[in-house]
Amino acid sequence: MATMCRVIMARNNINSSPSHLYLLGVVFLAALLTVPGKAQGPGGASAPLSSLTNSLGSTTGKGTNSVSTAGPAIVPKDFSEFRIEAGDLLSITVYDTPEFTNSYRVDPAGDLMIPLCGKVSVLGLSLQEAAKRIEATFKDNQILTQPQVSVDVLQYAGQYATVLGEVINPGRVAIFAPTQLSEVLAQVGGLTFLAGGHVKIRHGSDASAPEEDVPYSRSQNTREEASVLVRPGDSILVPRAGIVYVLGAVNRPGGYLMQEDGKLNVAEALALSGGTFLQANTGGLRVIRRNPDGTVLDFPLNYDAIAKGSQMPLALQPQDIVYVPMSKIRSTLSSTQAIIGEAASAAIITH
Repeated sequence: MATMCRVIMARNNINSSPSHLYLLGVVFLAALLTVPGKAQGPGGASAPLSSLTNSLGSTTGKGTNSVSTAGPAIVPKDFSEFRIEAGDLLSITVYDTPEFTNSYRVDPAGDLMIPLCGKVSVLGLSLQEAAKRIEATFKDNQILTQPQVSVDVLQYAGQYATVLGEVINPGRVAIFAPTQLSEVLAQVGGLTFLAGGHVKIRHGSDASAPEEDVPYSRSQNTREEASVLVRPGDSILVPRAGIVYVLGAVNRPGGYLMQEDGKLNVAEALALSGGTFLQANTGGLRVIRRNPDGTVLDFPLNYDAIAKGSQMPLALQPQDIVYVPMSKIRSTLSSTQAIIGEAASAAIITH
């Protein structure tokens, strides 16, 4: 109050030129801000500064209120994408009709129970669409002639997507509208170096629902992955990359991840292993493939012919074993089962 008195006294000592009036306005505003914890609310009433700050983020038809969640949350850039779900708590404001202005919970069937109106179905509607439907209900029931309704979200009904597998921070991500797959994966820290080149998405909570297999690359964005949307209730699984074993007369024997696009041929696998020994029998190369049904295939290859370009390198599959014998004698002595046993104890080389 002392500051305001000084402002009033100063007003008597200055003229009414524009520059002085501007200075007076600045000083008067500073005086108002010195009143502890108070500011003028929308109707001229005094309100706490914290509530005034909160009100700045609230606009008609936009759900700015949030609910604390265990994981990160993604709010859509365009909130018109938001769709009302069962369990959401909505704030219904009816202009100049406070008896209808209240908070309403969407029931399991997707309805709101509004006094005198009965049930109003809002499941799957945007906030703006829900407001229009409620307005139409007031008119149809001859309750209000020209209703003006706004709808806001007070509480979201636990709308999450679950992300598991080869990601940095697996868990749940709160999403309130269809969201690009890349944005959801970014919220969990991205992929680990063990991640494969595909992501599996199960839409909805039905465990028996078919999975959508999406090619996904960490190094580049594709049109396909940009068009894939994750919705509340979806589950995302990032499988580990397939492993190919390179054993025998190579400089770095072990298991190698089929990263990025998940494609690897014999020549590339041998390059990852640092190449072959000088004494290796490169003409007696073998690829051993274990099928899901338990059968085993053994492909004899000639790496010398592959290096010369006269033979195409064999495309490998996950769990394939590339075996380079040291000599012709050892090649015949190395049984398929012995090589499979060696692969079982081989170390996975990640760099």
